[in-house]
Amino acid sequence: MESQVKAALEATVDALTLNPGAAQVRQAVESELLEACEVRVRIGDWTVSVDEPPALGGSNRAPSPTQYALAALGSCQAVMYRLWAERLGLQVERLEVRVRGDLDVRGLLGLADEARSGFRSVEVEVAIDSPEPPQRLAELRRAVDRHCPVLDVFVAPVPVSTTLRMD
Repeated sequence: MESQVKAALEATVDALTLNPGAAQVRQAVESELLEACEVRVRIGDWTVSVDEPPALGGSNRAPSPTQYALAALGSCQAVMYRLWAERLGLQVERLEVRVRGDLDVRGLLGLADEARSGFRSVEVEVAIDSPEPPQRLAELRRAVDRHCPVLDVFVAPVPVSTTLRMD
């Protein structure tokens, strides 16, 4: 699998070197509220469900949006460790990522102006088995943290615009 990843990376890097404009990608999802707090999300050819726990009016049939946000961060970190290990020529035998986030639900319910609606803090813990020396793994961590797109969404302000269309 690693050679497949390396070959794909090399081909992509070569293509983007020749045509930097091809690096600009727009991704989109469509979400439809079904019943109570259950949402069907279409992501390209895939469909996933989102829900809330009963305390927030949901039926707990699927992960919540904030759980998906943590899952997106953890899975992006894992993928970036694979990609950057390949780019740096490092061997990784096993990798696990655990992500925890602290929420104050009063923020999303409008009960406390000082409470954020989103996470107050997020912790990412990466467990790695590798024969590489600690300084090389530190280099890997720096590369991943610098280039992980979902981590960037969590740590840097992103311009967001919202509109309300009346049908």
